[in-house]
Amino acid sequence: MKVIKVINNNKAGEVAGDIILNIVKNKANAILGLATGSTPISTYKYLIEKTKNQKVDWSNIKSFNLDEYKGLSSEHKQSYRYFMNNTFFDHINIDKKNTFVPDGLIETNEQAAKYDKDIKMAGGIDIQLLGLGINGHIVFNEPGTLFDSITSIVDLTQSTIEVNSRFFKDKKDVPNQAISMGLNSIMKAKEIVLIATGKSKAEAVKHLIEGPISKDWPCTILLEHPNITVIIDGRSIRITFLKSFRGFFSLKFN
Repeated sequence: MKVIKVINNNKAGEVAGDIILNIVKNKANAILGLATGSTPISTYKYLIEKTKNQKVDWSNIKSFNLDEYKGLSSEHKQSYRYFMNNTFFDHINIDKKNTFVPDGLIETNEQAAKYDKDIKMAGGIDIQLLGLGINGHIVFNEPGTLFDSITSIVDLTQSTIEVNSRFFKDKKDVPNQAISMGLNSIMKAKEIVLIATGKSKAEAVKHLIEGPISKDWPCTILLEHPNITVIIDGRSIRITFLKSFRGFFSLKFN
């Protein structure tokens, strides 16, 4: 695990963006795993800026998003498909036919599981961008999620609903279910970049870096991934756990 400490989320977005751009520039048909929410917005802004300045070509890139709210169509303004189009895809020359987001209108786990098969058929994800929930959830894999989980319909915890309510006009409008890639699905990515910034993420970051691996903190499964970079800021880091690195982690300051 490589841990990079930055000054804020904007810098985190630049670091993550450069890692992603390196893959896009060196592999014209790369397959990206993308995330939504507030955390990756700085990454997308940076990628858009660099794409314009450096004329980066996305025409043969494919992407698979991590999740979608159950019950929301792709046209819904709070859907993750709408978010991705508005925040990122509309601003680069990617073919939207090559951008995939789970279908929020599916009804069964059998339908949801097809997403994993589609990723495998495409060749697997070269790099997966992740955020981190305050309770250690990755995507919508809440505490207690089995480590061998695949893409499925999941229930959202009250704490996650509370956090996501800021994106909706009324709290009662927040969906209580989502279609989410599973932990096993995520672990199949060849490389992972996780961003965790802000004081509210400090406890989750501590568990992510220190362990132990536990279903109580789903993020800890990432300790078993062979190629992961964790980008954190000063508010999300606790000095106490730096002592546990013991040479196993590579800590870099940007």
